Order: sequence, then structure tokens, then C-alpha cells
Amino acid sequence: MPRSNRSSCKSRGFTLVELLVVIAIIGVLVGLLLPAVQAAREAARRMSCSNNFKQMGLGLHNYHSAFNQLPIHGTGPINEAHRALGGANARWNKDPAHQYSRVGALVGLLPFMEQQAIWDRVSNPLVIGAAQFTAFGTVPYTEMQGTTTQFTSNGISYDPWFTEINTYRCPSDPGVGLPAGGRTNYGVCIGDSISLNLSSGIFNDSNLITTDSASVADFRASDRGVFDVYGKNMFRDILDGLSNTIAMGEMNTDLGDSHITSETRGGGTNVQNKPDRCQPQIDANRPQFWSTAVSHTFTPLASRGACWAATAPGFTIVNTVLPPNREYCNDANQDFVSANGTLTVSSRHQGGAHVLMADGAVRFITDSIEAGNSSAADVRNGGTGGSAPGSQSPYGLWGALGTRAAKEVIDKEF
Repeated sequence: MPRSNRSSCKSRGFTLVELLVVIAIIGVLVGLLLPAVQAAREAARRMSCSNNFKQMGLGLHNYHSAFNQLPIHGTGPINEAHRALGGANARWNKDPAHQYSRVGALVGLLPFMEQQAIWDRVSNPLVIGAAQFTAFGTVPYTEMQGTTTQFTSNGISYDPWFTEINTYRCPSDPGVGLPAGGRTNYGVCIGDSISLNLSSGIFNDSNLITTDSASVADFRASDRGVFDVYGKNMFRDILDGLSNTIAMGEMNTDLGDSHITSETRGGGTNVQNKPDRCQPQIDANRPQFWSTAVSHTFTPLASRGACWAATAPGFTIVNTVLPPNREYCNDANQDFVSANGTLTVSSRHQGGAHVLMADGAVRFITDSIEAGNSSAADVRNGGTGGSAPGSQSPYGLWGALGTRAAKEVIDKEF
């Protein structure tokens, strides 16, 4: 019987060429898969961001059902008696007992956002430390205390304003920690106005709330959105239709990297006459970043989304003037109390940002939305021509989506 050939059964190893080919194939596969994994992760984050907005939309509608109005953006205790105790600056910065109507709409939404625990802390007295605010004696915080535009006082912070609320944060935004308090990626929409009229009383030391006829005329002409500062608006005021009007918008928080959407620059006085006047300060080689240094001294307080509880424009307000992801620009040498500014929506998503419509729907607005003339003056009291009170928005479809009762016809997809 012939013997079997054992040599034919011997195993053969990989040659060097075969091994290199296998490694190359694995490298190519990894190179193809990693971007797909990153894209899938961002898609999940974007969906989560959208879901947060949907929850806020439900909260707005539940709030309206409970109180027959939307939450006021700019509320809180006021005490004029402290005017004589240390002057205006001391009254604003060191008075723990009164917010002077600087509490934003996101605070009022807390009980309707499954944040009852934080609401209980805000709406009840809170003692932090043994001695603070020595200008007015040693006192505990009572309800709605702690200044939302001052992160600490005598080294002691008001804990609720520093609390990060997950629903108020977009997971695509990496911003964390100081100089911000509790950050937010969502702000209320005040319409297509740059003339915020803040210097007429909203953040003015000498006139906390101005109710004279001239100021009322300014507010009525300029504040054309679902929200306005101090205003008590209702769904019935949105004559353009809930599905055609933006109630809130997404925004980036500041990373300290001179990004045009989260760190402001001064465009000189009267920015409302030319919204894009800060554009020459953008780095031509890196068009998402500024090429110039900041023009004011309160940079942290001007940071976008720095405090969810505040009323201040940079923190919690958006407008529909410049299209999404354009520059954050205000009057020269102003901080968070800037009287005029472009506060458009922005995001870390690719190609646009989310907005919440007044009917509760969440829409993704692309950077290329039709936005009219970015050099046109806004509609305001005393304006003429296309800026006269009651005029249609000069900022095209984008501006029209921001106004609640300007009667523009929305006949385009967005």
C-alpha cells in the first residue's frame, strides 16, 4: 500500500506581501468607517437637541394653558427703596433681595419641564454661607434672588443659576464651566428687531421699568416677536399664525475661541442702521472667527448662552436679522446690556440651526435661508421708508418668520 505524502499536509504561513495587503485593507475599512461613526454620533446628538426643543415647546403650551399667557422674559422682584443705599451700582450688583426684573422666561418654564426641584429652590428662601452682600447686611437669599447677570458675589454663588439643566443644553455644544453660570443653548425670539430698546429702561440703572409714552411707542414698533422683554404676550397675539412664527432659537455657547457666533464685537453706534457692519472684522482666512480683539471689557458677560436664568440679550435672546450662524454684533463698547445687536441663531450642527415654532414644531433652518438685505435698517419707532413702524420685515423670509403680526405671507419652504 503506498504511503501518503505528509509534505502535502504541511500548513503554509502568510507571506509578507499578503500580510501587508490585509493590513492595508483593514486601514481602508477603518478610514471609511470612522467618519460614518462620527456622522452617526452627530446625527444622534442633533436628534437629542431637537427633542429638547420639542420638550420646551410642550412646556410653553402647558404654561399657556395654565396661565393663559406665555412666560414673561424679564420678571422678578423690584425694590426701589434700595436706590438710596449705596447708589445705582450697589443696588444693581449687591442687592440679593431683588432681581429688578432680570429673570428670564426659562425660569418660569421650570415646573413645566420636569424641573420642579430647581423651581422649589428658586421660589423659596435659600441660605448659602454666613455672610454675603455686606452693603445691605447679612441676609439669606429669599425667593428669586441672586443676580442672574453676576456669577458670584463675595465669592458666594446662588446655586440654582449655576445648575446645568440638560434639557436646556444641546449635546452637540461642548461648552462647559466658567465664565458662564448655568449655560443654555436656547433663547427666546424677539423678532426681526435690532433696536432692542434696552437702554430705555430694561437694564437702565436710573429707570428700572420705563412706562412713559415714548418708551411704549419704541417697544410697540420694534419688539415684534413672540417674546419681548417685560411683555405679557399670548398665543392670540400671534396673528401671523403659530406655525409661521418662531418662538425660540438655538445658539452656541462661548468657548473663548473668538467664534463669530458666540463672542461679540462692536460695530460702532447705531448697528440697527446696518446689521452687517461687523463683517469686516471677520478673519478672511478663517471665516468663522474674528480677526480683531474684543472691543469691551466685560467679555464673559457678553458670552452667548452664559446663563439660562437671565434676561440679558447675549444670554437668552435671538432675533431674525442676519441668517443662521452669522456674526454676533452689537454697538461699540457694550457688554451684555447692549441696546442694539444682531443675535441670530447658531449651532454646532452642519449647515444650520434649530428653531422652535410657536405651534411646538421644531424646524431646522439652513444657513442659506432667504434673508433679504443684511445691510438694511430695521423696523423701529422713528424709522422711515422700509424702516417705518408696521413695515414688512426687510430681512426676507427669515425676518418674516420672526414677526408675530406683521402680516407677511409665508409662501416659501423653509
